[in-house]
Amino acid sequence: MTYWTKILSLALGLLLLTPASAQTKGKEEKKKDNKFGYVQAVDIFGSSLALLDRHFVDSIDIKRLSRIGLDGMLESLDPYTEYYSSEDTDKLRLLTTGAYGGIGSVISQRPDSTIIINDPMEGMPAAQAGLRAGDVILEVDGQDFRKSTSDKVSAALKGTPGSKIVLLIQRPGESKPHRIEFRRQKIQVSPVPYYGVIGKDMGYISLTGFPNTAAAEVKKAFLDLKSKHQLRGLILDLRDNGGGLIDEAIKIVNFFVPAGEEVVTTRGRNARRQEVVYRTTDKPLDTQIPIAVLINGQSASASEIVSGALQDLDRAVVMGVKSYGKGLVQTTMQLPYEGTIKLTTAKYYIPSGRCIQRINYQSLREGKGATILPDSLTKVFHTRAGREVRDAGGILPDIALTNDSLPTMVYYLRVNNDAFDWITDYVRSHRAIASPRDFKLTDADYASFSNHMIEKKFDYDRQSGKELKKLEDLAKFEGYYNKSREAFEALKKLLVPDLKHDLEEHRPFIEQYLTGAILTRYYYNRGALERSVAEDKMVRAAEDLLADPARYTKVLSRPEAKATAPTAK
Repeated sequence: MTYWTKILSLALGLLLLTPASAQTKGKEEKKKDNKFGYVQAVDIFGSSLALLDRHFVDSIDIKRLSRIGLDGMLESLDPYTEYYSSEDTDKLRLLTTGAYGGIGSVISQRPDSTIIINDPMEGMPAAQAGLRAGDVILEVDGQDFRKSTSDKVSAALKGTPGSKIVLLIQRPGESKPHRIEFRRQKIQVSPVPYYGVIGKDMGYISLTGFPNTAAAEVKKAFLDLKSKHQLRGLILDLRDNGGGLIDEAIKIVNFFVPAGEEVVTTRGRNARRQEVVYRTTDKPLDTQIPIAVLINGQSASASEIVSGALQDLDRAVVMGVKSYGKGLVQTTMQLPYEGTIKLTTAKYYIPSGRCIQRINYQSLREGKGATILPDSLTKVFHTRAGREVRDAGGILPDIALTNDSLPTMVYYLRVNNDAFDWITDYVRSHRAIASPRDFKLTDADYASFSNHMIEKKFDYDRQSGKELKKLEDLAKFEGYYNKSREAFEALKKLLVPDLKHDLEEHRPFIEQYLTGAILTRYYYNRGALERSVAEDKMVRAAEDLLADPARYTKVLSRPEAKATAPTAK
């Protein structure tokens, strides 16, 4: 019953205005207001651009100015609604297909504005042409890029597949530059960077995204593992997988559940007219193999559809950390002048009926800032077997797991040029190394790295120092600083970064980083992943679960109701 219906009913004792008629009238008025508002907004915006073009004191770029206005308008809605101009075609194609025309290498910009090859991808033109991490890009097709930006060089490296490209590069440790000529290709970034067997019989597949090749890549990996091994279980790793195409997520769920199962439902603004139910349609690959799905706080969107649907259907045990909580669906639509808009059109609901959207952007659109769903407001839903699950702003794992947190120092090392250069020097002086699972840095290697970083005066912040500064500021604000000044000064002296001490204190974590970075130079990303998976505590926990059928079955079973003693009346 609407507000006005209630008022009239109370006043006259009669139902004079039905809810339907009141809502219809309200909708018509709102449509009329929106239409006028739309015409008014377009008129004001167009007139403003015309006046600015004519009268602003300096000449202005109307195209750039209107783009800024459009981006700002869309940004006020949510982070996912975006405009792509005709110049952004490659960016949009990469988002949906994982493909672009180029050389197949990550590049990075140094503080001195030199651009280097950072990570040539396995099997791609850059690697096939002999480019190595650390090579400095001097020229691209005769154009000088000795001092440039990564964006400009990236644009020059991209191009039509099959087109010729000539690079002039300077290799570290060599006096003369190299001129390398090869051809660009269609670069298809695989969403399955690694798959293999853990132990003797546990399959493992890492899935990093959901482009239009995701399902085919997962299928290929799974069937290859099954054909070569008597698998007792499968670990599907969706950690740090930010999502992608919903159709690919449905296909992957279909690999492990029968045809006809509901996987996800999307509902637009008008839930009745804009509801779409997605079901599995194909014959599955395997409905019996035990599955563990790994997730973390960066697993989002399509990752949450896969993990959530398999959880709701009691087909897999979800392990790890609560996922991101993105329950919104985006659709791309064409605009004039070959533009495209990607806009949020619906929310999605997994089989138990829950929507796992974490952030409420409605309040952002009302000028109040986005709000996060508090745990106290989450609702209980049930899996097919009757297990309790919640719409907790993300997928809650059946078994919570955490990996060791990395010291702040390691994050600084990952982006430090001096550490990168030491790795480059190591590779130059070692023609070959042991296999990914057997490679190990020696004590002499680590001592060399430590001395190098000390010599270069490696600078980094420790979190403890930052937190102490916050506490000191708070003490000053609350008037307690004077009486605690000596304690603060003593703590400052104790917390001064000691590089030599920290390099030794955090050696296991630093060696792990160095090992992965070195393996990438010899065996590409595949080799580094093979090693990290072998040492991953969450992967070990998933392997242990799958090796224990009784425990696995118990996790997926409905908890037995506790018997209660009869009460006397």
